[in-house]
Amino acid sequence: MTHPDGWTTMVDLIERVVGDDELLPSVVAGVRTTVREVSALPTSDIAGHTRALLVAATRALAARRGPTEAELSFVADLGVTRARQGVPIESVLGAIHFAERAIWARARELARDQGVSAEQLLDVRDLYDDWAEAVRARLISAHRATGASTDPLPGRRDTALLRRLLQGGSAATLAAAEAGLPVTDGLWVLVARPGETAAGIERAVREHPPVLCATVDDLMVGVLSRAPSARLKGTGAVAGLAGPAEPEKLAPVQRLATAALTAAESTGRTGLIHIADVAWLAALTERADLATVLLDRYAPAWATLGPTAESVAHAVLAWLESDRDVDLAGARLFVHPNTIRNRVRRFAAVTGIDPAGAFGAMTAWWLCRTWLHDAT
Repeated sequence: MTHPDGWTTMVDLIERVVGDDELLPSVVAGVRTTVREVSALPTSDIAGHTRALLVAATRALAARRGPTEAELSFVADLGVTRARQGVPIESVLGAIHFAERAIWARARELARDQGVSAEQLLDVRDLYDDWAEAVRARLISAHRATGASTDPLPGRRDTALLRRLLQGGSAATLAAAEAGLPVTDGLWVLVARPGETAAGIERAVREHPPVLCATVDDLMVGVLSRAPSARLKGTGAVAGLAGPAEPEKLAPVQRLATAALTAAESTGRTGLIHIADVAWLAALTERADLATVLLDRYAPAWATLGPTAESVAHAVLAWLESDRDVDLAGARLFVHPNTIRNRVRRFAAVTGIDPAGAFGAMTAWWLCRTWLHDAT
């Protein structure tokens, strides 16, 4: 081994290499170009893990020691992350090897100017190799253990890919790339209830690939590269739709598509329903806490209506959902238009809500829907 002063000089050289503002961007760009499986990862993801590994290695070299348990835990977390992202262990090691070559190549370039001999450089490289061997062993072990627990069963590849897509983040970006979906253009999420209609929906959306469809958590979920056609109208099928959004943002988009489906079902709508078309309905139907407040506030009104309460609520809903047309509402409920008028007036008198106004109409619709839902 070298003299302590020589070692200090050697450590200064490594720190200078690692601290080079141009080195890390160059390494990240090279990794993304050379290792295809990580090319879809965000630059910040690769840069963050590479920087952390470089800093850990530099500290180990400075102290002339092997990796600490904290460093090995970080490496294990990296292995778990890459396994969950679907990045093969060979690609992970390939990316690290590319970074190592770039670092040591830069160190050799600067060694002479820093007064570091080839023997000193070899000494520190030997120590680094010992550190890196332990790190690679922990990385491989964590990656393989995670992969064994997450590998999909035969025939479930689409479901596994879809679940990774809906996790968001870099895992979603890689899953989209693996499924052949564009990772830069916006993606759409479609949600429907499983069954015969869902099968028809899936057939319709698969006519315009690339598409990824599977049943996830009791819902048929599809991720599409373009907005689906409106072919489902008139078939009685209903599906919620949201998007477009980047792959890493698909988790909240799926929630919006599900909210669109629920809102459409609550009003008897069919076809492809984009969340933007039922935004206020979704906002109301998703707030069970506020619905409870409405029930409490207007409990006396329900009691006052007595046996006629449900028929009044149905009349107000039918009238509002028929754009305040008493003839259409009457036909819908098989009653005379004057009956609709009388029940709407009765509702207004008992509750104090004016259903003819914009805000009163929303409150009246929500209250009547909640009344009837609670009564069933």
